[in-house]
Amino acid sequence: MNFFGFPNFPNCMKEAIEKIVNAMVDDKEAVEVSEEAGDRATVIKLRVAAGDMGRIIGREGRTIKAIRSLLFYAGQKHGKRFVLDIVE
Repeated sequence: MNFFGFPNFPNCMKEAIEKIVNAMVDDKEAVEVSEEAGDRATVIKLRVAAGDMGRIIGREGRTIKAIRSLLFYAGQKHGKRFVLDIVE
């Protein structure tokens, strides 16, 4: 299965989120994505520049909700659970 151009799903979700977010922000150097595997879920932590925070969240949270939905449905297809947290 090939997901966002990454052949080894689910180990590539961190890179997929990084690719999506980098396409949205102005300050690409400030984007930091880390991944922590837990017992029940994999937590992906996202940090962006303060000026790009609004772009990531979107109006009424629609953009971040869409990104989280992508993670949810991609994880469901492979029996994994992903949680996306935005760190300030």
